[in-house]
Parts: sequence; C-alpha cells; structure tokens
Amino acid sequence: MANMIETKLAELGVTLPDAPAPAANYVPYVISGDLIFVSGQISKDAGGLITGKLGAGFTVEQGQAAAKVCAINLLAQVKKALEGDLDRLVRVVKLGGFVNSTADFTDHPKVINGASDFIGEVFGPKGAHARAAVGTSSLPLGVAVEIEGIFEFR
Repeated sequence: MANMIETKLAELGVTLPDAPAPAANYVPYVISGDLIFVSGQISKDAGGLITGKLGAGFTVEQGQAAAKVCAINLLAQVKKALEGDLDRLVRVVKLGGFVNSTADFTDHPKVINGASDFIGEVFGPKGAHARAAVGTSSLPLGVAVEIEGIFEFR
C-alpha cells in the first residue's frame, strides 16, 4: 500500500509542514549512503516558537508537546530528503534531544519521550531508536526543545 506513513500521520491528525529552512550556516540534512542525518529541529510550529525553560515554569507535559513538534519537523525534513516518499524510510536510527532546562531539572528523558512516543506511534517497530536526552542552559531563540535525528532509507 502506497503512502502508508502519510496515512498513519493523517490518522493521528498530523499534517507535516513544509520542511523548515535553516536559520544559519548549515544544511537541513545530509544524505550519506543509506542514512539521512537531519540537523537539529527546534520547537516551532505554525503558531511560532515554543519557548520556555523546563524547571522554571515550563512543565514536563509542555516539554513533551514541544518535543513532538520537533519530531514533526524532523519528519518534514526526511520527507523532503526522500522527495516526498516517506515510505522509503526503513527505520529511525537515533534521536538526539536537547532540553532547555534549569540546573536542577532532571527529567530530560521524560521530555524527549514526547518525540520518541510520537515516532513509535507513526512507525511502529521501525521507529525503535537509540537516543540521547541532554539538558542545556539555553537553546537557540529560547526554544524549549531541539532534536536531531538519523534515519535509514532505501
């Protein structure tokens, strides 16, 4: 069945945005062999930047929602890299998540679960991935979350 991933996204009520343009001197993704390395995608949706600091008034649930937005932006980049055909994706290899947080905040993995859970819903077993969840004192433009990813395709 063609467009299985797009169908699953529609079932989840998700429409991928156009792939965000880079905001500095880098490319949004690099293809090497059968891997796509996607640059960090920030928590920005149609409503604008999702800003905040975990541990300083921004809740884990808000962080998870921001992480999901990052995952949606990652998939938009993958779709562009695969010339519109997400069904060429073989598996999600790794996500690297960065959480804008206070020094005493320790629930970084829970925040990045917002992206991992979404990827699992969309891709099932081929969405199982290695991962890092790191806290940082700030992120570009004050966003709450940034996530990069590695994806295998055919």
